[in-house]
Amino acid sequence: MLIQDKKIAIVGGGPGGLTLAKLLQDKGANIQVYERDLNKYARQQGATLNLHEGSGLLAIEKAGLMDQFKQHYRPGAEKFRIVDEQAHFFFDEHAEIKDASFGNEFFRPEIDRGPLRDIFIESLQPDTIVWDHQFVTMERQGAGWLLSFKNGNARYADLVVAADGANSKIRPLINTIKPVYSGLTVIEGNVYNAARHAPKLNTLTSGGKVFALGKNKSLILSAKGDGCLSFYTGTWETENWINESGIDFSNRQQVLSWFQQRFADWDPLWQELFETDEVYFVPRPMYHYPLPQQWDALDNATMIGDAAHRMPPYAGEGVNMAMLDAVELSECLCSPGFPNLQAAFAGYEKHMCQRAAEVTRITLQQMHDLHAPGAIKNLLAVFTPPAD
Repeated sequence: MLIQDKKIAIVGGGPGGLTLAKLLQDKGANIQVYERDLNKYARQQGATLNLHEGSGLLAIEKAGLMDQFKQHYRPGAEKFRIVDEQAHFFFDEHAEIKDASFGNEFFRPEIDRGPLRDIFIESLQPDTIVWDHQFVTMERQGAGWLLSFKNGNARYADLVVAADGANSKIRPLINTIKPVYSGLTVIEGNVYNAARHAPKLNTLTSGGKVFALGKNKSLILSAKGDGCLSFYTGTWETENWINESGIDFSNRQQVLSWFQQRFADWDPLWQELFETDEVYFVPRPMYHYPLPQQWDALDNATMIGDAAHRMPPYAGEGVNMAMLDAVELSECLCSPGFPNLQAAFAGYEKHMCQRAAEVTRITLQQMHDLHAPGAIKNLLAVFTPPAD
């Protein structure tokens, strides 16, 4: 096996990095996951995730964690409603009778990020994850790399896998391809104890999701198992709008003022999200990589997930692609069909880039369709395709 007796560093303890760690560790590999968080409780996890057949659920199955997943996923959380900017209903999956069971190719079970992360953390050998190690840089040392961290520590690895997200610090050492701004900026928010602090919208969401579309803007709500309500606004903005706007996104009143102006043609109902101090906001300009990407593989480093193929979240593919990356990379590294590590990385990267290009193309089209005239009609067409 190509990775026998190799020290493998995975930088980033998100779903992709943890999936890879589990799959390789099960093959006997020497794995360390370097994670910036102080511990697994240190940071609020984001919105719920829906896992797909052939990607996210395939990774769960390959990792031998399906029983644990079934214990922690949230039945019914995949149900959604489609409304316009005035909260008029156009589709209500809560009123639909459908086959919501494992094995159905259209079933996309939801799980909160925290529980999904915990499932993988608990499946790994003790001390696999090295907490409080925020990656700073790495430099070649012999045939491998010396990794340096913000806390002053340095660790050697024969192989490095970048799983450190959309703003990866390792990616520039692998290729110089720059991301492209999509034109859309998202404001991510999270309302704590939504039943108390956003009762009307919490009821509207009904434990699932709401897609509110209109006037070339979007607002997507997701209920979380801990009682929070996460949301994403979507608006067309200039690339530097976040800095040029002068908005302090830690100041709720400033964000509310922006929302009242930018969404002035929406029903005031939606302002409920911004009327409590029990909320946080993070602005996120949406980037993607050119289609398709291609680069020459290294013999001791590669990348998975957003580090490799960041894309907007509008097709729900981000975590699924990251977990599928982990499956495919682990298979390449453990395959007898490659003569050396560089060939294994090249085989993985070629297929990954082709797959990610197609998913990114679909995602960008869907993102555009949801922020264009006829957005609701466009989204309904995705879920109710015309009969043959």
